[in-house]
Amino acid sequence: MSETKFTYKPNGQIIKKGSISVQSPSNIALVKYWGKKPVQIPTNTSISFTLNNCHTITTLNFERASKFEIDLFVDNKNNTQFLPKIEQFFERVKDYIPYIFDYKLKIETKNTFPHSSGIASSASGFSALAYAIVQLEQKIAELTTQQVMDKASFLSRLGSGSACRSIYGPLAIWGEHQDIKNSSDFYGMAYDNVHDVFKSYQDTILLIDKGQKKVSSTVGHGLMKNHPFAEQRFSQAQNNIKKLLQALKDGDVNDFIQITESEALTLHAMMMTSNPYFILMREGTLATINKIWEYRNKANVPISFTLDAGANVHLLYPKLYSQQVLDFIQKELIVYCENEQYICDHIGQGTKLIEANYD
Repeated sequence: MSETKFTYKPNGQIIKKGSISVQSPSNIALVKYWGKKPVQIPTNTSISFTLNNCHTITTLNFERASKFEIDLFVDNKNNTQFLPKIEQFFERVKDYIPYIFDYKLKIETKNTFPHSSGIASSASGFSALAYAIVQLEQKIAELTTQQVMDKASFLSRLGSGSACRSIYGPLAIWGEHQDIKNSSDFYGMAYDNVHDVFKSYQDTILLIDKGQKKVSSTVGHGLMKNHPFAEQRFSQAQNNIKKLLQALKDGDVNDFIQITESEALTLHAMMMTSNPYFILMREGTLATINKIWEYRNKANVPISFTLDAGANVHLLYPKLYSQQVLDFIQKELIVYCENEQYICDHIGQGTKLIEANYD
């Protein structure tokens, strides 16, 4: 699929000013994306659960001006720390959204979850911003609903790779795969061919370590370029996609557990065997994993885990077992959580428009 499908085609209408508010969730990859090619092209296909409670709310205020400017406010405070990332994003997308450079922008954003908590704030943040921008385009270019979704995902990817999956729910796929029709490296796609058991799946995030990651995801992805096991890993991911899609369709929770836990550990194995090598898991991470395995075998409850590129643990389980799992967390796992903190979440439906005002 060519990137030219996202060329801007104006209808002649001019919007002088306005504001667009958007809510967009984070997501957690089940088959991991680790390693990329320029610009923001994945080296393998990934699939993720879209979250619900862990989301970003972004308001894009815009007014026509002779000079393009950006003011960024995070949690109601003027923020310069993240401004370079925002500016890099606009530089990457300028050919696809030339209209935005006729405005002065004020971007107001806030998360419902702690920054650096192991939940992908870049995914929710960039997908929210991209969706707001394309909402404006829909007014001046008359895009269809599907075109809005696809272009928002395309733009999101150029801010943060995993952000392109946050646009869709309950699951999303990103990256071309020979067995998945219409899959693309340029944007994500919704995936809903899943058994009912997975449509209400729960994700409780155990905050083992809330500190800033020692190694950024950008650096980690770069280390895959010369990794001795890179090609085997990319092949493994493509095979796991195929197996996981079958498990999701069949409602096979046991296969789901085996594939997703293996993926989580493989992600960290890649980090530990890169050059330079690094370990993002903590003692509490390992202790939690062992407790999960012990509890699953003893109680016969289909609880499992996945990990992002950090120390925190995403506890995955069917909604039917919610009370049992929450009791288990309180009894066995909360001791490993920093300040006894964890976040209860579940599968969600992707990005949505909250409000839009145009003049």
